[in-house]
Formats: sequence, structure tokens, C-alpha cells
Amino acid sequence: MFFTIFLLILVVVFLAYTIRIVPQTEEYVIEFLGRYKTTWGAGIHILIPVLERVACKATSKEQCADFEPQAVITKDNVSIYVDTVVYFKIFDSKLFAYGAANPLFALENLAATTLRNLIGDMTLDEALTSRDTINVKLKEILDEATDPWGINVSRVELKNIDPPEEIKNAMEKQMKAEREKREKILQAEAFQESEIKKADGEAQAMIKRAQAQRDADIAIAQGKAKSIELTYQAEAEGLQKIKNAQVDPAVLQLKSFDALAKVADGKATKIIVPTSVAESTTRESIFAEMLHTPIESTPPSIPTEKA
Repeated sequence: MFFTIFLLILVVVFLAYTIRIVPQTEEYVIEFLGRYKTTWGAGIHILIPVLERVACKATSKEQCADFEPQAVITKDNVSIYVDTVVYFKIFDSKLFAYGAANPLFALENLAATTLRNLIGDMTLDEALTSRDTINVKLKEILDEATDPWGINVSRVELKNIDPPEEIKNAMEKQMKAEREKREKILQAEAFQESEIKKADGEAQAMIKRAQAQRDADIAIAQGKAKSIELTYQAEAEGLQKIKNAQVDPAVLQLKSFDALAKVADGKATKIIVPTSVAESTTRESIFAEMLHTPIESTPPSIPTEKA
């Protein structure tokens, strides 16, 4: 009875050792008597005890290797710490098993040495502003170097660049000064633009006022000219009508008396009558009777001699 139980246990252990189930996205590298035999994919496989063994288990998933920060000296002799992240995939399990003794350790050291070479040719400012360039170059170098190891490097990222504390303080002061400088420049440009626009507005307003005054003066002048034109036109038409009517001279004389009567309609007590009117006594009497005002003729001036 005891022997039967022991035998069953041996059978179970034997079956557990010989029957292997390979998960999806994984591959097993199998050796037979210490030599490479085959690579198992996903599924159930039988492993011969003692003669065969699983030399390496590899996954085809993309993996991320976050390496420790590396001390790097820039071209301007500034020591900085750079933290890198490498994304890679195993495309050949056999090469991954036999290409390098420790592929991940080799990848980490290769990334560190390549990073020192790249940043060593750059100043601190260039290193801080050229992350994309460093990522691309580092990815190309690592991808080419890891092909014999069965590794495909798909992407490399600089996770962090940490300069010394005194460099950080100097950079903060520099950035603060730059911000203050930009602020003053923006304020000066805003004030300049404001003054220019204000001057332009005043100039436009003066031009508009001058144009309005000019248009008003032109309108007034045109109105006066039109008024004078119409006045003279009316007088000319009146004279023409009088001429066409062939008025009797006596009527014209009466009209002249009417004009003199309007002149005498003020507070004046003396009226100077033209000589043509004063020559006729009859006319004087008629004019005096019409105005009821004494008429004085202006006698001709007689020059006198000095004694």
C-alpha cells in the first residue's frame, strides 16, 4: 500500500516535469544534452527528463527598462544626472538566450556609455533643450547594437535631467531676469503702441475737423455766391423789364422822388438834393410838397483868397 502511494507520487511528479504548457506571447528555448535543440511557442509540449531542459524563457511583449540615473559631464564641465527609460522587444528568443550573458545588464551599460558620449559633446543648455535629438540618436545606436542579442529597441526617453543645486539656482535667477526683461519690453511696446494709436487718432480727428470746416466754408461761400448771383440776376431782370416796358420819363422822375422820400424818412432835417433835381423849380415844389420837408440846394463853393 505504501509502495503504491509512493509510485503514484513519482508518476505525478514525472508528468508535472515532462508536460510543459507555454503561455501566449512567450517562448521557451530548449537544450538537448547542453546544446540548442528548438524553441517552443505557445501550447503543450513534452520535455524529456534529464536529457532536455528549458534554457531560457522569453516574452514577445514590449518591455520597459527604467535604468538608474547616470552621472554625465557636459561639454562645459557641468556634472548632471540623467535618468533614461528604454522600451524594447525580444524578436528572437535564441539570440536573446545565447547573444549575451545578461542582455538587460548589457543594455543598461550600453545606454549609459552612449548617453555619456552624446551629452559630452553638448553644453548644459543644449542638453536641456535637445531631448528629442538625444532620444533619436540614442535609440538608433542602441537598436543597432542590440540586434545580435535578439532585442529590438523601439523607443528611448530621457526621463529626467538633474543638474547640481547651484546650477538650478543660477538658472532660476536667469529665468527670472528673462521674464522681467520680457515684461518690461512688453510694457514698453504696449505704451509705444498706445501712444502711436493715440497720436493717429488725434491726427485723424484734426483732419476730420479740418475737412468739416473746409466743407462748411465752401458751402457758406457757395451760398453767398449764389445769393449775390441771384440778387444781380433779379436786378438785371428788373431793369430789363423796365426797359421792355418803355416807362415814361415822368414816371421815372416820380420813382426817384420815392427813393428820396425813403432817404428822408429818418431823423435828418436837411436833405441834399442832386443838381438835376434842384434845377427844376416845379420839381422842387413837388418834392417839397411830397416830403413836407424844407429843401436846401447846395450852392457851389467859391474859392476865397487869403488877405
